[in-house]
Order: sequence, then structure tokens, then C-alpha cells
Amino acid sequence: MLIANSRASRDAYPGVLKSILNVEAAEQSRAWLSAWSLISRGATPLWDLNDAAAQLGVAHISVKDEAFRSPLGSFKALGAPIALIRLVMRLWPTHDVDPKALIVGGYAEMVANLTVVSATDGNHGKALAAAAQAVGCQCVIVLHANVSVERERAIAAYGARIVRIAGSYDESVEHAAALAKANGWQVVSDTSYEGYEAIPRDVMQGYGAIAAEIVEQSSMSGAARSAFTHVFLQGGVGGLAAGIASFLWERYGAARPRFIVVEPSQADCLYQSAIAGYATKATGSVDSVMAGLACGEASPLAWKILDRCIDDFMLIDDRDAIDAMRLLAAGGGNDVPIVAGESGAAGFAGLCVLMRSPELARAVGLDRHSRVLVISTEGATAPDVYAELAGESSQAVAARQQAWLCNTVR
Repeated sequence: MLIANSRASRDAYPGVLKSILNVEAAEQSRAWLSAWSLISRGATPLWDLNDAAAQLGVAHISVKDEAFRSPLGSFKALGAPIALIRLVMRLWPTHDVDPKALIVGGYAEMVANLTVVSATDGNHGKALAAAAQAVGCQCVIVLHANVSVERERAIAAYGARIVRIAGSYDESVEHAAALAKANGWQVVSDTSYEGYEAIPRDVMQGYGAIAAEIVEQSSMSGAARSAFTHVFLQGGVGGLAAGIASFLWERYGAARPRFIVVEPSQADCLYQSAIAGYATKATGSVDSVMAGLACGEASPLAWKILDRCIDDFMLIDDRDAIDAMRLLAAGGGNDVPIVAGESGAAGFAGLCVLMRSPELARAVGLDRHSRVLVISTEGATAPDVYAELAGESSQAVAARQQAWLCNTVR
């Protein structure tokens, strides 16, 4: 399913949105995170898939591979630590906190009694737990019924206390808020709700680092137009899409790429928001193999950005994501094998779905001249799940990737 957004703008990035997300704050966040040992010192790869482009019928495909961002395995490593840094700076305004010193434990004694709490599908919780451990504060993570034991263990490995509930992701968000109120803890969530916007804004601002790297890797310095005509972005609550789209919109203005958001058909909160014209809830079961995108309610703060710049919203099935995982893993010829988790492959899956239908491809302006960017937002963050869905282990795919790289260098 595909819907065009009649409210999408090609005007310059509005000042009212700059107060939410802006290039300057994204670059500041990027600089702060450079001190953290769990963030890659260099940019994550921007792979060119020339064979896949030829097979699908577009001019060019690039994949930004966030599996290389951090040992945490996903783009979420950029959001939670920035939110935690900015939270500490607000809580201790007279201490002139140095963000780079904070993320390496320089204020551990000061923050020892601070407890942060969040609900998660996996990756945000792991990133928050790791950031809390680095800073020196306490962390509690609320997990809903569909979060795997494998992901729970990965979060607990960074010292977080786990709280399990029987309900959905949205119920886990409510439970985390209730725990914070009862115990005097601080919620560090990646989704906004009434009266809670500062921290989700900070999380999204961290994601702007991805877009900053994309500009540097793909464009000539000072170029007025993006190297890409189309950018596919994963849905979820909308934070990633808002963080990247806002940066590229501010950078390129009316010459920005066409933005397409991809969601699981059973977790269609952004698709439904596009129909309604305001942030709303999903209509499906919110139970998808794309665990990171299985969110039932759009973030109202992210929607303020998305409503003005996402050109198209589309839904894919779980089978589409699994097929995309396998295609990316296969690589071969001129294309590097890529370890993309079930949510990480969703953008590429969306491209594949559209290019199978001439009518849908025309509807979004995809043709043999199109230059497409997709974001692989995660690697094998749940290795057992990855192996089951991809039909082989992530280690096997990574070994092929290394062999491909060695052969290419020669």
C-alpha cells in the first residue's frame, strides 16, 4: 500500500521546525559523541549496489550501513547517549558540564543517584543502558511481551535492570512513565507524548549525524543538490525519519530528495497519520518480524517534521523484509554482501516492492534515472533471529563481505 502526502513542502526548511531539529545541533551532537568509545571514529560505510540497481531498473543505489556505527549494532547508538548528555546538562545547569567528559565517566560521582528509565523494542534500550553505564548513572529498561530473550540479555549485559510486562510496546511506554513518576526517575524515551518532548527531540537530533555523513560521502563540497533523487526511511515512531529528513531538507531546501517512509503493514501508525493529517495510532496487530518498527503510535513531535516533508508513505509485509535481508546478504558480483537486520532491510524492501510494480514506481517518480539512498539501520542485533530469517548466520555473511572487500582492493 502506498499513499502520497499532499501536505509535503518543497519550500525552504521552516524556521518553526528549526526550533525542533536543525543542522547545527546535529553537528554538535556528532562532535560530543566522538569522545565515546562505543561510537565508530569514522563514518559508517556508504555502499554502492550497482548490480542491484541494474536489476531493479534504477540508475544507482547506495546503502548507508549503520551496523558499523557501534558494537551496539544499530543507529540507536546515536540517539540515547545524546539525550542522556543533554538531560544531565539540564539537571545540573550550574556545573558547566563538559559533554565529552560526561560520556566517558568524568561526572560519575555527580550522577550516581540518577536513574533513567525507558521502554524499548531492543535497540534504544541497549543504547541507553550502554550510555548510562558509561556516564555512571542507573538504568531501568521496560520490555514488552514480544521482545526476545536474546535482546533482553543484550540489554542486561550493559548493567540495566530489566522490568517485563505482558502487554504491547505502547503499554511498556506507559509503564515506564508510571515507574518514573512513582520513583523520581527520569524517562529517556525516543517517542514523544503530551508534555514530553525535550528528550525525544534530543534523541532525533543525534540521528542527524547519519545525514551529515551522507552529505559528506556523497556530494561535492557546497553542492546545492543532493546526490540522491529518492531516500527511503524506516518508520517506527518516526524519529529516524525526522532526524535524517530534516537535516537533508535544511541542507538542500527545495532541491531536497523525495522522501519515502516504509512501515510494516501491521504497524502502520505513520501511514495512518498521513491519512488523518495528525499523529495517530496503527490499525494492525503491531506484531512484526521488524521488531524495531513494531510501534503502535506515531511520535507527535516527529510528526511535526514528517507531515511537512515526507512525500510518500508505504507499507510492506514481513516477507518483503525477509527477502530484502537475503538479497542484501547475498551480494556477489559488483555488490558487497551486507548484514542487515529485519528492520534494517525495510528501506531496501520498500524499494524492491515499488520497482516490482511499474504503476507504483511511476507514482513515486522512480525510473532508470533515479539515484536511491536506503539506510540499513541495524546489523544482526539479535543473531539467532537473523540466522533464522536470513537462512544463514551473520558471521557467514560478514566473512563473505570481508572476502569481497579483499578481492575489490586487489
